[in-house]
Amino acid sequence: MYVNDKCVLKFLELKSKRNYRFIVYKIDEQTQQVVVDKLGGPRETYKDFTNSFSLNECRDAVFDYDFITQENCLKSKIFFVAWSPDGARVRRKMLYASSKDKFKRQLDGIQADLQVGIPLFLNAAFKIRLVFEYNTSSNS
Repeated sequence: MYVNDKCVLKFLELKSKRNYRFIVYKIDEQTQQVVVDKLGGPRETYKDFTNSFSLNECRDAVFDYDFITQENCLKSKIFFVAWSPDGARVRRKMLYASSKDKFKRQLDGIQADLQVGIPLFLNAAFKIRLVFEYNTSSNS
């Protein structure tokens, strides 16, 4: 699976310049490459991000997630989200699953990884991951 150069360039803009809140990627079956599907501007919300997903199509995405720590500090974490809903075709799920690691390695700076397929669980997965990482790092 080939990763289009624009995918990495837009990710670097999200990471360093914060030009985007999120980027949704798709695999173009015709060209057999990962391409940018949607760019979420810096003012777009988490709701805009979740509305970018279909219940019938797999997607990969990155999301710049802002949160406030218990010490009242604003922090940010870049999440990689593998969206694989139950309604997607099995062949597509297998294609996305088999290309995920290679694609993710090209996005240097991913801080957390989620695999979700049910919209309701997406928000919970973000929060659980942050709580787990915060509690693990604060106990060290």
